[in-house]
Amino acid sequence: MKIVALVGMAGSGKSEVSSVFENSGYQRVRFGDVTDEMVASRGLKLNEVNEKLVRESLRIEYGPAVYAELSIAKIDSFLKSSHVIIDGLYSWEEYLILKQKYTSNLVLVMVHSSPDTRYGRLAKRPIRPLTRQEAIGRDGAEIENINKGGPIAMADYVIINDSSFDDLKSQTQKVIAGLE
Repeated sequence: MKIVALVGMAGSGKSEVSSVFENSGYQRVRFGDVTDEMVASRGLKLNEVNEKLVRESLRIEYGPAVYAELSIAKIDSFLKSSHVIIDGLYSWEEYLILKQKYTSNLVLVMVHSSPDTRYGRLAKRPIRPLTRQEAIGRDGAEIENINKGGPIAMADYVIINDSSFDDLKSQTQKVIAGLE
């Protein structure tokens, strides 16, 4: 069974690509669900400030690979019956944990969009919208504090998402076909 991990900056379209994989039979694991659940368990409102607080505190307390470590049981459970799509691999350390455990079954797919395109999308999204300044700040934090560049550089496939949803879907389906 394959484990496909999506990497890319916020607003690049990882969740849309993940949906195409799900429609092709993959089970989805979203690392961001760990953040959402922790924000809720602390009784905080789901917004960029609280999400950042939780993301950073989890990594400080448990290490930079915490999201992968907390998701392995779910990944393993899904692998019993299907391929897995990971929506949102963030750090080099997460990549190393997954690569060590899943070796050649792990495939990285980078979803890329220009910053202006991403910032426009993030401002308009109905759940967890970000202002341009929040998006720029998140980009900086993910690059400087989370080591996000490593997994992006190691991508096996690249999907460019600066066009239409139909184009994104077509590119994603080509990647899926290439994995079979």
